[in-house]
Amino acid sequence: QVQLVESGGGLVRVGGSLRLSCAASARTFSMHAMGWFRQAPGKEREFVAAIRWSDGSTIYDDSVKGRFTISRDNAKNTVYLQMNSLKPEDTAVYYCAADGPRAWPHRGEYDFRGPGTQVTVSS
Repeated sequence: QVQLVESGGGLVRVGGSLRLSCAASARTFSMHAMGWFRQAPGKEREFVAAIRWSDGSTIYDDSVKGRFTISRDNAKNTVYLQMNSLKPEDTAVYYCAADGPRAWPHRGEYDFRGPGTQVTVSS
């Protein structure tokens, strides 16, 4: 089992920035990748970004490429999502996720997901 705890969400104006953090705790789990997903009201959950734990390789959804940056701290088992130039359409609940070994890159469902943190971008 993996427990994930997100933090850093909040209310920000258009063009502003936020940094999300997610700490993972796992007793017996081979961490392969961690990622971020989001779900806006009335919409399906969608992939945002992911990072491969072994070498730091990253992938992004086209909608956030160039504005969001995912990074990790291996020693702290923590992943970050730096979000810049935020837009109203970025408003959603953001979920951190952890994945076991599988083919990379992977934008589908991950093995574990946190409870989520709300990000609201006001115009």
